[in-house]
Amino acid sequence: MAIIEVSVNPIGTGSPSVSSFIARAVKVLEKEKDIKHELTPMSTIVEGDLGQLLNLVQKMHETAFQAGAMRAITLIKIDDRRDKTSTMSSKLESLKRHLAQQ
Repeated sequence: MAIIEVSVNPIGTGSPSVSSFIARAVKVLEKEKDIKHELTPMSTIVEGDLGQLLNLVQKMHETAFQAGAMRAITLIKIDDRRDKTSTMSSKLESLKRHLAQQ
């Protein structure tokens, strides 16, 4: 299972506000089954099969153009751990354990 961080940044929208564009990208996520996601103020964290996630990122990227943006920059960070299963919650729990020890 992979965890990715994705941020779709529409450019050429005519306004400094882009939340309506981001909402369209999030709607793509909400339609997917078996895809867990977490919204943050700066990006979205998603976990699932890497191939499925990369296809999903492409769909999210395309929503900016479908909504009228003239340009889109999408940033992706991939955490693909192969030695053991890693999830968003397991990563946080590990961090909390280490914080408690210090």
